[in-house]
Amino acid sequence: MTDFHAHILPGMDDGSRDTQESLAMLRAAADQGIRRIAATSHFYPMDESPETFLKRRRMALEALLPALEPGMPQILPGAEVYFFHGISRVKEIRQLRIEGTRLLLLEMPFSPWTDGMIAEVQQLARLPELIVLLAHVERYMRWQKQPVWDMLLDSGILLQSNAEFFIPWQTRRRARRMLESGMICLLGSDCHNMTSRPQRMGDAMKAIGPKGLQILEENTRIFAP
Repeated sequence: MTDFHAHILPGMDDGSRDTQESLAMLRAAADQGIRRIAATSHFYPMDESPETFLKRRRMALEALLPALEPGMPQILPGAEVYFFHGISRVKEIRQLRIEGTRLLLLEMPFSPWTDGMIAEVQQLARLPELIVLLAHVERYMRWQKQPVWDMLLDSGILLQSNAEFFIPWQTRRRARRMLESGMICLLGSDCHNMTSRPQRMGDAMKAIGPKGLQILEENTRIFAP
């Protein structure tokens, strides 16, 4: 199983604080059956340029990689890119894709999206060699109506859900329905630490069941072979 959303790089954002915490998070991921994990540290365009982010990410990886232990998941460097107007015109944005894939993990505002914002995301999705993957779709649902999702899906945009969506009984049925209908495409832990936001992919996989796991594995083979 691949975890497509995790904040495991040390000192990059509000996720792992240091190498030791990163290693603990990676051990937990391995114990839960995760074989690959996307290191999607937050990228906020109002705070830094893509070049500065990539330099920081390289330094974090250089600190972590020598300490990795046998059996730990393969790390796929990426980013969780916060939406901004004009994102589709920034050529460097492709450098923030999850390594080895065409996937760009995009975080949207937690508010109703304007027509202009939706059009910008659709324009981003038209860029060659890039697939927009919207982060933690369940967090936006209260503000967006179904026609918005229909437009995005019709534009080839993929939706990622967090593991937490599948675990509580209050949301589990809806999460399964969205996965089996093709609305949710890929899964991520969105883990930040070992306490308040730990790795829970194992619990989610148990709740999803064989049918849903087969769907996720097939989607992974298509979009992140």
